[in-house]
Amino acid sequence: MSGSDRQALAQAVHDLGSALWLGGAVMGVAGVNKSGADLQQGIDRIRVAESAWNRFAPVEWAGIAAVFVAGAKLTKSSSGRWLAQEGYPSLGTAKIAVSVAGAAATAFAAYSGMQIGKIAEELHGRGEPVQVKDATLPTAGTDARLASWQQRQRISQFLVPVFAGANIALNSALVQSYRTGSTVQGVARRLLPG
Repeated sequence: MSGSDRQALAQAVHDLGSALWLGGAVMGVAGVNKSGADLQQGIDRIRVAESAWNRFAPVEWAGIAAVFVAGAKLTKSSSGRWLAQEGYPSLGTAKIAVSVAGAAATAFAAYSGMQIGKIAEELHGRGEPVQVKDATLPTAGTDARLASWQQRQRISQFLVPVFAGANIALNSALVQSYRTGSTVQGVARRLLPG
């Protein structure tokens, strides 16, 4: 396999991982979390969402791993651009930052979901009602601890597609910088500032 073939493969793996991460996050927020609202019992609303997220988590983390592994390969293969092309380092650094922030938001959303499930099961086990609109929306009667974790999860789950989308947008900008005109302009600006 030639160097350009490996580069194309790494780009494809990166893009597919990004699409999986973004698409899954949006589907989860828009569909999975809200799907429990159709159920009668609050505990079931949480259990359904938790079950779906637990099934999707390995796939989501595979997508995130693809972004990081392929991204590292792409970064290594473009090391010359980091030195020679103006604008490339700042775009690359921003992309790394949003990828790390997105992975952290994903991990915190998952942790929040575990806390929601744990508290809901404790309440249910004690015979107390689990009052929620859906997996991430409390009602006026929701236990304060549960409502607090629901809010944390809602915020972190909102941030995941924002960061994953920013990752895709920044990757597009980096790919555009490979065009001959962009490369020439970036190198010229680096060599002939002002």
